[in-house]
Amino acid sequence: MCGIVGFTGHRPAAGILLEGLAKLEYRGYDSAGLAVYGGDGSVHVVKATGKLKNLIEKTDNGRSLPGSCGIGHTRWATHGEPNEKNAHPHVSGGFREDSSDYSDTAVIGVHNGIIENYEELREKLQRHGYVFYSDTDTEVAIKTVDYYYKKYKIGPIDAINRMMVRVRGSYALALMFQDYPGEIYAARKDSPMIIGVSDDESFLASDATAMLGYTREVYYIGNLQAARLLPGEVHFFDLNGDEISIPKAEVTWDEKGAEKNGYEHFMMKEMHEQPEAVRATLDSVLREERMSPAAKWSFGAGTLDFSGVGLPDEYLESIDAMTIVACGSAWHVGMAAQYVIEELAEIPVRVELASEYRYRKILSPANAVVLVISQSGETADSLEALRISKQMGIRTIGLVNVEGSSIAREADKILYTKAGPEIAVATTKAYTAQLALVYAFAVRLAFVKKKIDEDTYRKYVQELKSLPDHLTSLLDGKGRIQWLAAKYAGTKDAFFIGRGQDYAIGLEGSLKLKEISYMHSEAYAAGELKHGTISLIEDGTPVIGILTQERLLEKTISNLKECKTRGAYVIGITNAENPLVEECLDFVLRIPATDDHFAGLLAVVPLQLLGYYSSVSRGLDVDKPRNLAKSVTVE
Repeated sequence: MCGIVGFTGHRPAAGILLEGLAKLEYRGYDSAGLAVYGGDGSVHVVKATGKLKNLIEKTDNGRSLPGSCGIGHTRWATHGEPNEKNAHPHVSGGFREDSSDYSDTAVIGVHNGIIENYEELREKLQRHGYVFYSDTDTEVAIKTVDYYYKKYKIGPIDAINRMMVRVRGSYALALMFQDYPGEIYAARKDSPMIIGVSDDESFLASDATAMLGYTREVYYIGNLQAARLLPGEVHFFDLNGDEISIPKAEVTWDEKGAEKNGYEHFMMKEMHEQPEAVRATLDSVLREERMSPAAKWSFGAGTLDFSGVGLPDEYLESIDAMTIVACGSAWHVGMAAQYVIEELAEIPVRVELASEYRYRKILSPANAVVLVISQSGETADSLEALRISKQMGIRTIGLVNVEGSSIAREADKILYTKAGPEIAVATTKAYTAQLALVYAFAVRLAFVKKKIDEDTYRKYVQELKSLPDHLTSLLDGKGRIQWLAAKYAGTKDAFFIGRGQDYAIGLEGSLKLKEISYMHSEAYAAGELKHGTISLIEDGTPVIGILTQERLLEKTISNLKECKTRGAYVIGITNAENPLVEECLDFVLRIPATDDHFAGLLAVVPLQLLGYYSSVSRGLDVDKPRNLAKSVTVE
């Protein structure tokens, strides 16, 4: 969940590293650091606590660190407090905090991941005379490499391989050896790492966004593999130390997607990118052709076709049950998808938190599939759930936004959203793109399994294609939400309620509010309020009801009235012109009319905006909420 970068070439490295870290700061902003080979052959290490701007100031924007080869890190603390001694890079020798003197820089490294047996390794190294200055597992990994490197007088790749055999856990490691100036070494297991090459320069990063300004030609290093980077070339090695070949790939993302482009925050920019993200995602599975060779007509608007992404109709038809596994907002997508898939395709769907799925006894019916949803494709719990499913012989489908990610490489089948890079910690466009894709999947699945007729199928396709324009109109009318957020910015509690898919959308709305405004909020299935939670309602407590499912409207309105009679300020997100709604609500936010199955994608936008403006009204950092990072690559 931390961000790592590396560069070797013939230009000053520090500025390039800082630029890359700026694009990875969403992965962690507790501290940051650089290590650069100096012109005198020594390695200079500089660290700073807090956000990256502190490191930029400390190094005079990199100008105080001469040298053309270096590594950098931005940290989200896991082991040890966020202070300078625990900040990366870490070194093989001691560290005198009073003078920032690194007494032995034979091996220097940065790390993303978790070393699970670091305490056992620390004890062994202490018996061999090693002294530790930090509380981190990373320092243990660096000194383990140093131990093998010095004891057996072997080269960097052999020392790294011995470390990989010895440690348990996940890691993306970038290392420098003082005896090998101008070179960077890397190792990976279960944590993201991308290596890029351009002319006479080489790059390393946790995410392609850090190097898009320099190269689009990248390599995805595999598990338990190591790499040696020199200016303009890279060599890969397996666990035996034999050189291996890895295919080159091209990153297709637009570099501007990782820039604010005039918006005050990435989150607001990414909310405004939702119409295009949803359109591009739907276009990836829409075809201007007949539904089948036997059809006597074709849709003027196209038809859904998943065969181009490896899911032909024969595969879809064979699916008799589904389990959706995900974390956080992706789990909320799964919750919404459950209602739509079950209603349209009439197959049973379970939705599991990945962090729980991997520790329970898994009972899977025949002809089932496991759908793993993750924006980054690197979410640790989701990745492990995928691997467990494969070990059990269950068919797997990954739904991710990042090409070449671990889930994309390991799933049997893969669906890609086309949201482009998402930088804000609080997801918006990746969430709506995921929801649009599972809606499309549900419609095609229902049609293939003959649960809906051609006319109904055609209507649903048209409704899906209208969603991007509806999103645009919603974003154009955000002024009233800004007023509402400012009015209630000082409140201590908020509650979201809904039934069916509306409940699932409420879960996401509640998460948005709490993760970036730090306001306590909870989402409940509306019928559950009276089983205890209604005791928390006080005068003025905001209660947000999501009211997009017509057949459930009256039931949810009844629950909102229960809240209002106890003093709640009742807010509703609805697409219905209904006198009962007007009578019940203190504040109404309307979304464009669409089929109830797809209304959740529109209803979530006002909730995203409510969270955003609540955070702004409280004077908080929208893009970098406290204690959170974007890509959760630790368990």
